[in-house]
Amino acid sequence: MNLFDYVADRWSRLSLQAWLHVSEVVQATIIAAVIGVLIGVAVYRSPIGSALATALASTVLTIPSFALIGLLIPLVGLGVAPSMIPLVVYALLPIVRNTIVGLSGVDPAVADAAKGIGMNRFGVLTRVELRLAWPAILTGMRVATQMLMGIAVIAAYAKGPGLGSEVFSGLTRAGSANATNQALAGTLGVVILALILDGIYVLIARFTVPRGVRV
Repeated sequence: MNLFDYVADRWSRLSLQAWLHVSEVVQATIIAAVIGVLIGVAVYRSPIGSALATALASTVLTIPSFALIGLLIPLVGLGVAPSMIPLVVYALLPIVRNTIVGLSGVDPAVADAAKGIGMNRFGVLTRVELRLAWPAILTGMRVATQMLMGIAVIAAYAKGPGLGSEVFSGLTRAGSANATNQALAGTLGVVILALILDGIYVLIARFTVPRGVRV
């Protein structure tokens, strides 16, 4: 059986796993974006705070994802939890860093002008600074999403949802019938989904970033 026949024969199972894979990554990215933006807002005015937040987020990336997932299994068991937690944690660095860069790059004159027309500090932040920083924040989310697509495969070690189960099962059964097709189907599925999500980010940027502030 060739790869095309393998995918066609098991399309319902593979499509479900693909949906679960995308859902897991998107949810983790959204959660990380909320946390990361809040951290960025809290520290961007402090050079020390910014450096510390970026350093802590960077430190997490030095921990192998396989090891982190393995350490979480005794604490939270198998399934979604030990898969989602590492994904959220690994997504923080590009989002926190880009939030800080985006907010720090806002021209102080623009913020002063907003204050001059009666906006309070919260209004300046939400209606001016975050809007101008949005292209950088969106880029951080885009980078995080692409990174998580691959890490989510490893989450199958903890019985997490997604195409990683196909990859792991195929590699485990190496040499048996359709083992290569199974691993390839999972791997190519992740690549295709990553490209689709990247295209969606391009569309989001086109419709949410004003032409004058696109980067």
